[in-house]
Amino acid sequence: MTPRVCAVLGDPIEHSLSPVLHRAAYRELGLDWEYQRHRVDAAGLPAFVAGLDDRWRGLSLTMPLKEAVLALGEADDVVRAVGAANTLLLGERPLVRNTDVGGLQQALRAVGVESVGTALLLGTGATARSSVAALCALGATRLVVVARSPGKAQPLAAMAASQGATLDVLPWAAAVADGHLPAADVCVSTVVAGAADELAPAAVAACDVVFDVLYDPWPTVLAQTAADAGLAVVSGLDLLVHQAVLQVRLMTGSTVDAGVLLSAGREAIGARRPR
Repeated sequence: MTPRVCAVLGDPIEHSLSPVLHRAAYRELGLDWEYQRHRVDAAGLPAFVAGLDDRWRGLSLTMPLKEAVLALGEADDVVRAVGAANTLLLGERPLVRNTDVGGLQQALRAVGVESVGTALLLGTGATARSSVAALCALGATRLVVVARSPGKAQPLAAMAASQGATLDVLPWAAAVADGHLPAADVCVSTVVAGAADELAPAAVAACDVVFDVLYDPWPTVLAQTAADAGLAVVSGLDLLVHQAVLQVRLMTGSTVDAGVLLSAGREAIGARRPR
């Protein structure tokens, strides 16, 4: 049989751990599949997809393609709610899916979080949208978003309202100046490396669980502060692994143990670090 092919697309793409995770899954499942990596920008995405033959089963999409892919397939309710997707399933009827939302939920469940009442969210970007969807699915009724540009939180507020949750916006500068954040069950940081450092003590004092979506460099100041305080910490690698498990299931029809992918990811990150 002709081996199936999948790939991760984005720009930049060299840093992506998706090939490591998906290839580890294929080995574990005994699949003779190929997983590639391609640098593709938003303008080039339609032509790239149009040029694929019938060997191709699915694509993983990273930035800046999570919105551009929406025009290339049929979206489900999760994708429509979030307005972003990270998966394109290829076939006679292409399907657009978002496994970031499910991955966030599963990563939290892995540290014992089965439900959320109040959540604290740092940042307002695409990952923040997936975070709102995941937190509401876990039962969150109140979210507090700490935002450098409060106006950018409006789409998040609309998402939360559609799920029956309230969303309050706290200006970043005010939170830093006050040194205090509202109490919450979970804090999810979706900002770039270093951005959350100044809020780390306040976030750790306010929450029971800290989820930082970064994975390299690791640990971040926020993650280390949380670990030192004895809090449960969830990393971006945990998110990558759990969303990849869901992608593998969608693309291959088979389920792989998250621990297999987590080990492969840790090994790959360790190999990148200077010795």
